[in-house]
Amino acid sequence: MKYLGVREIAKKWNISERSVRNYCAQGRVKDAFLKGKTWKIPENAIKPKRKNQKKDKSNNLLDILQEQKSTKYTRGIYHKTQIELTYHSNHIEGSRLTLDQTMYIFDTNTIRLEKQAVNIDDVIETINHFRCVDKIIDRAKSELTENFIKELHAILKNGTSDARKDWFRVGAYKKLPNEVGGRMTALPEDVPQRMKELLQEYHEIEDKGIDDILDFHVKFERIHPFQDGNGRVGRLIMFKECLRYGIVPFIIEDELKMFYYRGLKEWSHERGYLRDTCLSAQDQYKSYLDYFRIPY
Repeated sequence: MKYLGVREIAKKWNISERSVRNYCAQGRVKDAFLKGKTWKIPENAIKPKRKNQKKDKSNNLLDILQEQKSTKYTRGIYHKTQIELTYHSNHIEGSRLTLDQTMYIFDTNTIRLEKQAVNIDDVIETINHFRCVDKIIDRAKSELTENFIKELHAILKNGTSDARKDWFRVGAYKKLPNEVGGRMTALPEDVPQRMKELLQEYHEIEDKGIDDILDFHVKFERIHPFQDGNGRVGRLIMFKECLRYGIVPFIIEDELKMFYYRGLKEWSHERGYLRDTCLSAQDQYKSYLDYFRIPY
């Protein structure tokens, strides 16, 4: 397939380059992807239809998240989601920032220290995770692709100490074998094929439910395609896919970590462990929706 740049597509569609970039960022151009900072767009891509300028205000969760994100509304469900998802997902992976510090970074773009040392990577990955959450909200309705998954990883790990290591690939599949929880994962040379097969299997499911999303997550974590950051990328994907398919999303809080790990380990012969853990987390998110009077 031949790909064109933003300028060429803008001429072809007779619109501004900015409009083309916006369409791509919103996931409205099929198979368009970022390479570095440049959009690559299939030459036969179809120009998206313009949305009506005036439309009734929606009470759909995704619409509300997108609206609050664009208007920078604070203290709503978007703000709550950013803080809770970023704090807990990073904390599961060892971040030592507190919930208050996470919120302070999001609200003020500064870090508050109280006579303590702070790991710079914790701060960088917190900021990067905020950007990842924005990305999954913007692209919630887009089909899940390898390029999008790699893009999440590139955003998450950009500027970290890992990114300065020769053997670490930011936004690309792992170079060295790795383990997770004592379990061997896919070898680097097998990852591309395993990921293609996983996505193909997932896309063949027409009416996806929460078990299908969890099954994808377990298989993704067992492949462990990246050198590091797999858990956070995997949980971001789950949140995105719940939004896409109208399922109330959930945040695995640090208190559920051991139940979550057990669920991942036992999924092949007992799905109830992980399902029940995620349904408990879903109930917590529903309580946020109840508070903000968002139907589900």
